[in-house]
Amino acid sequence: MSYINRVHKTNNIAVIGSGFSGMAASAVLAKNGSNVTVYEKNADTGGRARTFESDGFIFDMGPSWYWMPDVYESYYQLFGHTTSDFYELTKLDPGFAVVFGEGEVWDIPADFDAICTLFENVETGAADKLRKFIAEGEFKYMVGMNDMVYKPGHSVTEFFSFKLFKDALKLQLFTSFSKHVRRFFKDPRLLALLEFPVLFLGAMPKDTPALYSLMNFSGLKQGTFYPMGGFGQVAGSFRKIAEESGVNIQTSQRVSLLEISKSYISHIHANGNCSQVDAVIGSADYQHIENTLLHEQYRSYPESYWESRTFAPSCLLFYLGVNKKIQKLRHHNLFFDQDFERHAVEIYKDKKWPSDPLFYVCCPSKTDPAVAPQGSENLFVLMPIAIGLADSDQIREQYYDLLMSRLEKFAGEDIRSHVVFKRSYATKDFIHDYNAYKGNAYGLANTLMQTAIFKPKLQSKKVKNLFYAGQLTVPGPGVPPSIISGRVAAHELQKFLNR
Repeated sequence: MSYINRVHKTNNIAVIGSGFSGMAASAVLAKNGSNVTVYEKNADTGGRARTFESDGFIFDMGPSWYWMPDVYESYYQLFGHTTSDFYELTKLDPGFAVVFGEGEVWDIPADFDAICTLFENVETGAADKLRKFIAEGEFKYMVGMNDMVYKPGHSVTEFFSFKLFKDALKLQLFTSFSKHVRRFFKDPRLLALLEFPVLFLGAMPKDTPALYSLMNFSGLKQGTFYPMGGFGQVAGSFRKIAEESGVNIQTSQRVSLLEISKSYISHIHANGNCSQVDAVIGSADYQHIENTLLHEQYRSYPESYWESRTFAPSCLLFYLGVNKKIQKLRHHNLFFDQDFERHAVEIYKDKKWPSDPLFYVCCPSKTDPAVAPQGSENLFVLMPIAIGLADSDQIREQYYDLLMSRLEKFAGEDIRSHVVFKRSYATKDFIHDYNAYKGNAYGLANTLMQTAIFKPKLQSKKVKNLFYAGQLTVPGPGVPPSIISGRVAAHELQKFLNR
């Protein structure tokens, strides 16, 4: 009996990892008739979108920005659901706040016309320029989301349609984001506002294609949303859909080996047990799967490849429970009161602990009373850092004091003496919990040579029935791209099974 005939008869699929890409892939495959088991090394599911509770506070451990709502809705509709089946989605107003030097604060309204007015008040003519800039971003979003991101990135021939080639000229893949945004605006505050999604999730703005102004369209025109109950509600919805579809989810299962026979995975080893499989989707860290679960001759990429890649930031996080309200904080707060360019260089070029970092504070208790005791605030403080940095408790405390001093100065009140719960999280935790290469938090940066066909391949080059999903393959970092990645990986594996 040939291997392919055996696949059609048994069709046992293993998915490694229960983040958004793994859950999406597993549910799509199960819906199409596969017998799917998810192996999750941690005690709970959700990957970086896990939550934890302490002293009446409910903390989201990772994602906190809900952009691109259409991506979530499209996924839910595959299974006959809609977003409101799982959680109430609230549009934030202001969407977020930006803190500049000398305590200057901009509230970014939910209404796009009001944002245009804000721009005009800063720079004459900027309102019309913003409308044009966002219209271009919307075009890129529609082409990107409808025609490009659902392609598996196997080959450049995927993009060889006349329409897509014509549209690609307008996507500005070969123009830098930094150069593009400076065609429209001069004020450094406007530039920082538009470049922050690139810095926090991607790369140096000068190394990022102008294609990614599509993120500005999503953030400023579509708006910023919040799932009531926290992002854990979103992760929980993906688990519910997977379970409804018949996926077998196994937690506290550490995969130790993918056993290969004649260039196919035949068995998966986890917690000392061995199970026969017909295919595997690895939604855990790509480099970890290659370098730890496969013998060297079956690895698609040598260690030198990963060393040469440009990674998006890691981060230092603090989860804080505060037993009073902090009046000046909004739900999302970006602290750009220090030099933007210097911090970017220290993340991507010099790769050291930052001297005067930018940082972000999420205070979901401003919107959602369920995440903190009455009269208290739930704070999530994030500082982007380079991957691979030495991580010690002493360094964490040093930056805690630095960030809290700046936060207290902005707030105009004492916060530290009111902190009743505190937990830090950084490089070594990303490595321990997610086997993340050098403690990366978001995956590969969105540089031109790491976009689409230039990312690590979704299908293994050496093992025929091994596919990958998640932030280190197409389409890239962030929750919506991870959801899409899981769908694309499942589709490609299904085609493989049906050959």
